[in-house]
Amino acid sequence: MVTTERTPHRLRAWMLEGLSDMGKAGGHTGPHAEPEPPHQGQRWWRVMCLTGVDYFSTLGYQPGIAALAAGLLSPIATIVLVLVTLAGALPVYRRVAKESPHGEGSIAMLERLLSFWQGKLFVLTLLGFAATDFLITITLSAADASTHLVQNPHLTSALHDKQLLITLLLVALLGAVFLKGFLEAIGVAVALVGVYLTLNVVVVITGLWHVVTAGHVVTDWSSALTAEHGNVFVMIGVALIVFPKLALGLSGFETGVAVMPHVRGDAGDTEEHPAGRIRDTKKLLTTAALIMSCFLIATSFITTVLIPEKEFKTGGQANGRALAYLAHEYLGSAFGTVYDISTIAILWFAGASAMAGLLNLMPRYLPRYGMAPHWARAVRPMVIVFTLVAFLVTWVFDANVDKQGGAYATGVLVLISSAAIAVTIAAHKAGQRGWTIGFAVISAVFLYTTVVNVIERPDGVKIGACFIAGIVLVSLLSRLARAFELRVTQVQLDDMAERFIRDMSHRRIRFIANKPGLRDKAEYRDKIEQIRIDNDIPMTEDFVFAEVTVTDPSEFEAGLTVRGEVLHGRYRVLTLEHSSISNALAALLLHVRDMTGCTPHIYFEWTEGNPFANFLRFFLFGQGEVAPVTREVLRLAEPNRARRPRVHTG
Repeated sequence: MVTTERTPHRLRAWMLEGLSDMGKAGGHTGPHAEPEPPHQGQRWWRVMCLTGVDYFSTLGYQPGIAALAAGLLSPIATIVLVLVTLAGALPVYRRVAKESPHGEGSIAMLERLLSFWQGKLFVLTLLGFAATDFLITITLSAADASTHLVQNPHLTSALHDKQLLITLLLVALLGAVFLKGFLEAIGVAVALVGVYLTLNVVVVITGLWHVVTAGHVVTDWSSALTAEHGNVFVMIGVALIVFPKLALGLSGFETGVAVMPHVRGDAGDTEEHPAGRIRDTKKLLTTAALIMSCFLIATSFITTVLIPEKEFKTGGQANGRALAYLAHEYLGSAFGTVYDISTIAILWFAGASAMAGLLNLMPRYLPRYGMAPHWARAVRPMVIVFTLVAFLVTWVFDANVDKQGGAYATGVLVLISSAAIAVTIAAHKAGQRGWTIGFAVISAVFLYTTVVNVIERPDGVKIGACFIAGIVLVSLLSRLARAFELRVTQVQLDDMAERFIRDMSHRRIRFIANKPGLRDKAEYRDKIEQIRIDNDIPMTEDFVFAEVTVTDPSEFEAGLTVRGEVLHGRYRVLTLEHSSISNALAALLLHVRDMTGCTPHIYFEWTEGNPFANFLRFFLFGQGEVAPVTREVLRLAEPNRARRPRVHTG
């Protein structure tokens, strides 16, 4: 009997472990370890490997996808991709690192530009595409890892029809690791990236050697290219058209700025001015982009000229594993198997990095908006949710790398486009005309790429729309469920306000909730008279007015500053600013109770109008039927009725 009762309790405690610490200042809000203490951390090149497990691992499938998308034009289209990377994405994210040096990324930059509900909905939309990016990273990486496993010559006969099952097992293993507890080990990332890039260098050099020694392959390729497209101008034009299909090679930049807090920087850095961290993050982004650009061009060239076209197609031995095909073909089964193991490891770790990014991204925004249930602050429940979604995506796409490419590219391109727009606006506000024009051109390029990708491969935007709809729906339902929570983080009284309360504490503390109008003498005189008549209060009792000005009603939590003033020589007024009138008044009453040890009373007049319409006004605009909502907030915040401040409505 005891065991039966305690087991669910233990399971719940394990699932919600760390929940009470979530969302606190400096609190841990994801699977990462706490950010490195000031002036400590890791050298930038080591942190580059952390983002590199996502960025560099795309070599596992990018050459094959490029060959399928562009055919013989793959090397030329890849050069276009590299130019866009170095002249477009890299400058954009170097500016993002400068504008948002604490790991918030471009979403935070755009969040600062918009307020009220349109800002929140815009951020939720970007979060939907970010979820698409990260989740497809998990499923696509797992699918490609299983492809390398299934296509290994030693395992093909035993696993040839088991790819979906293997992919699901890899995703489940990833979820299990996070359920147990996962700390991003930069040392592991350095080892994986170092080994993987070294093996790729060997494959590239071997491939180039075979191209040089068998000169006819280049001649055959160029002849076929000329026969198919005519002249170089047509080739470039077609390459520009097919370039959006290669956008997978742009992944990794958002992760690059997300890991900024781990970069050591200089000893003189402060959180307000982390100049060294910004400089070293720019080095990180530039070095990663240059390394990846060299690999993209080289691997695209050797795979195009050395691998028969039929092998890239579904069922072919190079489908989703072009470089592994070359490793087995030219370096033998033993080296090829080592290459497969390295590729599987880095692809799996790319999924782990994506899961960590996803678990860190959602708690950064949704709890602040009041748009996540309490359990969403804990890692383990969210791991289960995301793992189940990854199962669904894997099943829908049948663990096929090519089918998921469109969804992945859409998520990547939307995030890069939003970053380009954010830095364009930042440059404009800073009065930098040249940078504004440059970033505007880059934004146009990425928007064009995004639109073309969506038109040609609508799966990505469909998946993104599903995530957006899910996030918005769950967020709004959560906000409704938490509508009556006490959402004031702290209360600060100025000297005059504190004097009013101390004076009233010697008598009965009575407040009048007043919606400020002209604030003339007649307004306060008539209000007091009305309250006395409605509640049958003796003339000897005195009052203090409480007036709330609504700021941004879409904000969920905020501090409350209370200022006192005397109007017309006799009326004491407390002025408050908050996103919700009811929450501000409830927080004031509880603070006064704790400060004085007395039970305060507050008096309202009933609000005219439909109750449901008034509730919507409260939910969306922080106003509405104030009296019953204030009472409900107090009831939930203070279960002990004897200690609860009194609400009177006449």
